[in-house]
Amino acid sequence: MKKKLHKFSPGMCVIYACLILWAATTIYPIFWIIINAFKNKGEILSNSFALPLGDLFTTANFRTAFKRVNIFGAYRNSLIISASVAAVVVLLAGMAAFALVRYQFKLRGVLMSMIIAGMMFPVFSTIIPVLRMLQSWGILNQRELWKSMLATILPQVAGNLSFAIVVLTGYIKSLPLELEEAAFLEGCNAYQIFIKVVVPLTKPSFATVAVFSFLWSYNDLFTQMFTLRLQPHWAITRLLKELTAMEGTNYGLMAASVALVVIPVIIVYIFLQKYIIKGMTAGALKG
Repeated sequence: MKKKLHKFSPGMCVIYACLILWAATTIYPIFWIIINAFKNKGEILSNSFALPLGDLFTTANFRTAFKRVNIFGAYRNSLIISASVAAVVVLLAGMAAFALVRYQFKLRGVLMSMIIAGMMFPVFSTIIPVLRMLQSWGILNQRELWKSMLATILPQVAGNLSFAIVVLTGYIKSLPLELEEAAFLEGCNAYQIFIKVVVPLTKPSFATVAVFSFLWSYNDLFTQMFTLRLQPHWAITRLLKELTAMEGTNYGLMAASVALVVIPVIIVYIFLQKYIIKGMTAGALKG
């Protein structure tokens, strides 16, 4: 079977040109940060757009970052917090979306409206009551590492649930009900239907929710500023923020710090981009 060749029209050329320009404006700042992370402070001010080749190249900024603070400990804390947030969000959002789609109960529409409304409120507007609640539970600003992590994980889970439920609800609606009915006739209860039928069929959307929740938690400096006060508890974004604040106008160290935060995120996206794209589009292509 011959593959269909797509002809480029003038309109398509304009669209691709705009997309390329948009991609360039997004990629270039990251490229600029990385090349300047390998330059001295003085060279950045005089040759900020030059490639770090020859005498311009130095790893002093990264050595300074690793020497002054516990980078690997901060990465460990970030990984534990972000992975926990992703796992809990996937579990709770999956069960909530399944219940909202497959069960009829009073105030179901009101509950769904409240979930959608939850996406409209930024984290800044709820930080004071959240902190007071965490303080009353005795887990805010404690010396125990697990309490600080828990105080960070809980608000981040709550902040991601609305988005996750909306994404999973749209996909579960597109699944054929006959598969679940057949499982019910075979003797499966609601939990078995969810685990054995719904979860395997919604893997792309679950992967999308997990990746977005992980990255959002990883980059969430605002919550970490209130819940991770002690230096051994800092996650990578909080630690590098404090590092750049101590160094003032050391642009080389600041560029190295940003690179250390951004590079892991880029690596995660490169390896999981197919799951992100598939999960975001699969629900629209069903049915």
